[in-house]
This record gives sequence, structure tokens and C-alpha cells, in this order.
Amino acid sequence: MFKLNVLNLLRTTSIVVLLFFTFFSSVAQQEKRTVTVKKINETIVLDGVLEEAVWLKADSADNFWQKFPTDSIKASLKTEVKLLYSDTHLYIGITANSIGGNYTINSLKRDYSSRNNDNVTLIFDTFKDGQNAFLFGVNAYGVQREALVSDRGVDTRGFNLTWDTKWQSESTYTDDKYVLEIAIPFSSLKYPENSKVWGFQSYRYDFQSNERSIWTNVDQNQFPINIGYFGELIFEAPLKQNKTPLYLIPYVNGLTSKEFTTESTDGSFSVGGDLKVALGTGLNMDVTLNPDFSNVEVDDVITNLTRFEITLPEKRQFFIDNGDLFGSFGSFRDAIPFFSRRIGIQKDAEGRTIQNDIIGGVRLSGKLDENWRLGVLSIQNKEDLSNQIASNNNSMFALQRKVFGESQVGVFMVNRQGFKEYDFVEENNAYNRVIGIDYNLASANNRWIGKFYTHKSFQPNDNKGNLSSFASILYNTRIWQFYSNTVYVDEDFRSDLGFIRRTGIIKSGNRLSRSFYPTSGKINSHSFELLNLMWFQQNLDYQKTDHSLSFNYTLQTQSQNQFEFEFNRTYVYLFNSFDPSRSEGAIPLPSNSEYTFNDWSLTYQLNFASPIVFFASASYGGFFNGKKLSLTGTTGYRFQPNVIISLQWDYNHIELPKPYSSADLILVRPKFDVTFNKKLFWSTLIQYSNQTNNLGINSRLQWRFAPLSDLYLVYNDNYYTQEFGPVFRSINLKLTYWLSL
Repeated sequence: MFKLNVLNLLRTTSIVVLLFFTFFSSVAQQEKRTVTVKKINETIVLDGVLEEAVWLKADSADNFWQKFPTDSIKASLKTEVKLLYSDTHLYIGITANSIGGNYTINSLKRDYSSRNNDNVTLIFDTFKDGQNAFLFGVNAYGVQREALVSDRGVDTRGFNLTWDTKWQSESTYTDDKYVLEIAIPFSSLKYPENSKVWGFQSYRYDFQSNERSIWTNVDQNQFPINIGYFGELIFEAPLKQNKTPLYLIPYVNGLTSKEFTTESTDGSFSVGGDLKVALGTGLNMDVTLNPDFSNVEVDDVITNLTRFEITLPEKRQFFIDNGDLFGSFGSFRDAIPFFSRRIGIQKDAEGRTIQNDIIGGVRLSGKLDENWRLGVLSIQNKEDLSNQIASNNNSMFALQRKVFGESQVGVFMVNRQGFKEYDFVEENNAYNRVIGIDYNLASANNRWIGKFYTHKSFQPNDNKGNLSSFASILYNTRIWQFYSNTVYVDEDFRSDLGFIRRTGIIKSGNRLSRSFYPTSGKINSHSFELLNLMWFQQNLDYQKTDHSLSFNYTLQTQSQNQFEFEFNRTYVYLFNSFDPSRSEGAIPLPSNSEYTFNDWSLTYQLNFASPIVFFASASYGGFFNGKKLSLTGTTGYRFQPNVIISLQWDYNHIELPKPYSSADLILVRPKFDVTFNKKLFWSTLIQYSNQTNNLGINSRLQWRFAPLSDLYLVYNDNYYTQEFGPVFRSINLKLTYWLSL
């Protein structure tokens, strides 16, 4: 009966949300700002000077609004963005006035963060669908970054700096300004043929004047990438379809390694690569053969004190372009049906997570027109009989349609299928399939956001039930924010290629926050937030098993330092035994036991632009039937723009009454980044965790000898620390080259 009531509640909520958004989706934020782009036949030489006569006739996006320290006045420093285009390129000339030549430049490495660089960023919603955009940025020293913006840019999950594409820029700088000259090939973008209007935004960070500014006015609490606030870029004549680009990205990799536990050594030489084919102006086809990800940045080790699995971001280039088309279904915090990190990682016969090679794959993704998006993916992993890992085909089909203004409906199917029969694969693991429909609701200015979905899984002899459903609504203004959601995940719901934090639960969540903006003094803004989360367990007759109630107060100063205080009251009913210390031989807390405890935390973040790197957080309070003290943070120094030295730490002291185990969990992560110039980079990361009894060293030298073409020298070393000794060591030399065919 309880289950039926909850499902009825989900259905009722989704209908109310749908009607609500249908009404509000037509409400516009404000009158659009526009800039006209003139077509030219003249040649522009990129030198960062803007000396060609054609720049004099270019229209400008200027007269920026201030976004920090306030959002109600024009910027104090002038930023002028001029735009021109030819049949093949979009040209941008930027002049950014400054009060001095002491520019903040974090490093010379590509894909910097705007939070610690004097820079100007450009964003293009090329299909003008209000859903996705391409981002390009250049700092005062001419260092580039590019990113994909998805999910309307409402939060940081819709911002991905891992994406790479070919474009050019040059810069010059003096004590009173810096000038950027940019050329973006139309072949590096996707847009409708004959399109004449794109959505457009530009924003700037200037740390000498302590000012952030933006072309179209955006509320201070909103992200500058929020597509709901974009203006318009109008081309003088419709854009023609360019020559369809074809890119071949081969690699060669030589590897030598030693496994110390077995005293075995291995030397190998591998060849593979990617093929990228643009189909028209909207679709991409990507093909990969024998992919190798040895050059990808190593994952951060994380101390996990929860009972549940944690997620790590996708960093592999093959999965990045249009990645939101596959990965945005479901609820990121609760249940997503497709999580690309599952591919290439498997459990061996003893349940340990190990790397599993990929034979190859193909992916077709992108826009069919301004309303439709299509995604098809199929990847085959290798069998590994020694570790009892089967060869599986991992596939997904996704189709999305824009509806009701800025809203979107999508359907998908995920399939994980065994390639052949294996003695070690049980019958119910022969395949796993998930189908579903998602409805993403949004008003024109993203003030109202909502989501509704229903997913169902199938596996051999198990086709009944297996549902996951969700409904949510968010109201977000400069002053108030309210969020409410309800999620149901059946205990038999399963997605082998997804991420399901918990099954057999109903979760209810509500969040309310209020922001304040003083008109004078050292405080720029401050806010409070109340959050209430409850979980009910299906196999316990929907008994409440978790309840979290928290209060948060955040304060930001005019100098961009941030303070935060948080108080939490937590209730946990353990339906399974659990050892928070994860100590060998420890007695776990018993099942069918309940705990209520309180804790508090203080956090301080120094201005990101300071050469001193400092972030620290301390929390203390109850933890199940004992106490926990946590100290986490990062400290370091930037010798701008060439060297960054930092140290991250995470210390947790868990004290439980006898006979349960207490523990001191230590994680330290020193990192050294050296950027010799814009083409040569060296980074070394050392990670020690006594929770995993591992010391890892990853050192990577990268030489970008041509656009998107690199030579990598990567050294890895791992040590077992309980009885200190080496476990695994490798060194590899990898060459990748981006060929335009």
C-alpha cells in the first residue's frame, strides 16, 4: 500500500510539474542583446594586434555588465568583443582594458580555470536551442581553453573542459590592456546549415580590479554559462555547409612494466587510434580501435566513509563529445542508467576492480536539427579468462526532442550483452537492459527547472517490476532557491552500465536557501540553507532508514574569500552490518541497529587568484555510536605562471566504543605542476592512503608538438605500505597525432 501511495505521489507530482512548466516556459528573462557579424573576404593574420582594416567595420559586443562584486551596474573596465566571419572561419578580436600589467595567470597549460586567470570567455549556442553550447576562452598570455556546455548550463555538471578541438589564437599585452585575436574554423563546430542566428555570451575575469563582467546581465548567484541568459549573434548572411572534416588520430605506445608480487616483467608495443567523421553540420561519428588511455590523468584517491560506492569523472576523450546525450538520463545522485566509467573497468574473480581492455567501438551522436538529438554507441570489451571477465557488447541508443519552449523529452535503451557463453557467467548475468523516458523541464531563463523519469530494467527471468522513477522541481532566483524531489528505485532495478547508489529505496528531499547582498562593507554576499533528506527501505516495509537534516551558512567577502558553517543531524538504521573504519579483522556495527548523531563543520576558501593556495575544512561530532574528527584541505603556492606546488590532505579520526574499531585514516596528495611554456608540461602526483595501504606515484611529461598532437612520457609506481614494498611499476612512451584528411 505504501509503495502504491508513493508511486501515485510521483505521478501526481510529475503532472503538476509538467503543467507548471508548460505555463512558465514561455516567460522570457529579458530583451535579448544582439551583435551583428559581418562577412569578409579579406585575410586576417593572427598576431594579437587587430591591425587589419576589416576590424574597423566589425560590430562589437561591448558595454558589459558587472557580475561581481554586484550585478546591477555596468562594468568599470571596458571589454570589446569584435566578430567577423568568412566562408571557413569565425574571427574574434578582443580588447580588454586593465588598470595595470600585473595579470593573474595560473599556468601556461591549456584548459585553465577562469577562477584564477585574467581571461575572456566566449560561448556559442550554435543551434540556438537553449540546451547546449561550445565554449572558448583565452587568458591574457594567450593560453587557450575550450569546453562543452550541456544541460542549459545551470550548474557545473554541464561544464566539461576535457573536450578538445582545433582553433587558433594569439595575444599581446601591455600595462593598460591585453588584446586577443581568435580564429575558430566552422568545421570545429556544429550548427544548422543556413543558420543565421546563434545564442551568444561572453564574460571576463579581471583580478587587478577585483571585477567579473558579462555581456548580457546575469544574476550574481547564477553561473555565467547559464544559457537562459544568452544574447544573440546575427550573421550578415546564412552560413553554408563547410567541407565535411575527417580526422584520424593514431597512436603508438611502448610500455614496459613489472609486477612485483609475481616477479613478472612485461614489455609491449601497441597501435590504435580514433577516427572522427563529421556527418553534415550536426552529427559526429567516432570510431575507436584498440584505445589506450595511459596518458589520461590519474584518478584522485578518495577516503570513503560511507556505505556506498562513489563516482569519479570521465576523462577519456572518446566519451566526451556529446557525453551529456548519453549520461544525462536519470538522477546523478541516485540512479543513472549509463555511466561511461563502467566500460573498461571490471571485477575479477575475487571482486577486485581491475582494468579491462577495449577492442573497439563506434559512436554516432549530435543534432539532427534544432529540435532533435540522436546518440548511438556500441563498444566491445576484451575477454580476460584468467580473471573470469567475459567479453561484452556495451551499447546505448538515445533520442531527445525539444518541446514546450526550452523543455526536452528523451527516450533511451541501454544494453549489456555477453558476447558468448562462459562457464563462470551465471544465467541471470547473460545480459542486462534498461529502457526509459526522461522529461527535462525548464523556463526560458532557467528560473524554473524540473525533471521526471521512469526507467525499467530487464535481465534473464526477471522482467517484472524493476522500476526507477523520479520527479523534481527547482525554483531559483537571485534571492530564493527552493528544490524538492522524490525518487523510487526498486530493489530489483539494475543497470550494469549505470551508477545506482542504492536500490530498494524511496528518497524524499527538500532544500530551501535565502541569499543576502549587503550594499556596503566587506561582505559581498551571505546565505543560509536548510536541507532535509529521508530514505525509506523497500524490503523493510518502507521503514525509514536514513534521515539527514542540515543547516548551512555561507559568507563571501568583497576580496572573494569564503567562509562556511554547517550543522548536521543524522539518523541511520543499519539493515546490514558496517565497519566505518574498514580495518582488517574489525568487528562491524551490527545489522538492525539505529543511531542518531550530530556534527558541525567550518570551511575557509582563500581567493582562487591568490598565489597562495589555501582551502581548509574541519568537522567534529558524533559518528554512529562514537565520534569523528575530520580535517581536510589544500595548501600550496603558485610561482605564476610556471610552477604550482600543492598538498592536499584528508585526515579522519574515528573513535568507536569497544569492541568496535577506532581508526586514523590518512590521505595525502602532494602535486607538482611545471609548465615550461605553452607546449611543454610536466606534472607529478603522489598519493598515499592508509585506508588502501597504497602509495602511488604518477609522473607525466607532455609535449604538444602540433595542434592536439602530443608526445607523452608517463611513469607509474605503486607501493604496498603495510609491509612496505613495491607492487607495480611501469613507464610508457606514447605518441598521438591529429591528422586532417
